[in-house]
Amino acid sequence: MTAPVFVVETERIAAAAPGAVVRLDGAEGRHAAAVKRLTAGEAVTLADGLGLGVDGTVAEVLGKDAIDVTVDAVRREAEPAPRIVVVQALPKGDRGELAVETMTEVGVDVVVPWAASRCITQWKGERGAKALAKWRATAREAGKQSRRLRFPEVRELMTTRQLAPLLAQAALAAVLHEEGAEPLAQAALPAGGDIVLVVGPEGGVSPEELAAFAEAGARPYRLGPSVLRTSTAGVAAGALLLGRTGRWS
Repeated sequence: MTAPVFVVETERIAAAAPGAVVRLDGAEGRHAAAVKRLTAGEAVTLADGLGLGVDGTVAEVLGKDAIDVTVDAVRREAEPAPRIVVVQALPKGDRGELAVETMTEVGVDVVVPWAASRCITQWKGERGAKALAKWRATAREAGKQSRRLRFPEVRELMTTRQLAPLLAQAALAAVLHEEGAEPLAQAALPAGGDIVLVVGPEGGVSPEELAAFAEAGARPYRLGPSVLRTSTAGVAAGALLLGRTGRWS
């Protein structure tokens, strides 16, 4: 079984070398000592969520609040190429967190919440801030669970108009749509840059949104013969692209 991952500040491990001792305290230290009940000699990984991590061994458990970890090896994960960016329309209920969780586990790099015209869910004021915080916390926890060193970035909520520059700058911009003439499995993929996937709400992407995206350079693609829910389409498309780009090889 792979070692559990705990999050630390970059500064704590930036200068770490084999043999050094790093202290894990705060909320993560309490989780390691009191919830996971780690003991001396167990393997752990400390990561900053930005691509830097150390594999180590628990040297000492300091009560219920902290552990000391002896560094065995340092790992630096390069920036992914190409990056997989998913523009996710806001789903109903807790399906947003489900989408973020599973996309993180698959390996998506960036998630952009999108206020599509046909979204039932609305992020406004304090409610929107709380919802965004939940998405970000979900990405962090799913990143730990899936043993990632680099967690996905969850950006601020965007409108259709705000998405235009993101799509225009992408190496490939694709709108997942059941009426797309070309399957995503056959799209020509770039070797670098951003592949931006737009996932619509349960009610679908409106004709006006499709037109706006087309003007920004995004084409409609279909995934397959079945229609997926908004909370699973990004996961399936992300997995397809991660396999095709060789990032899973």
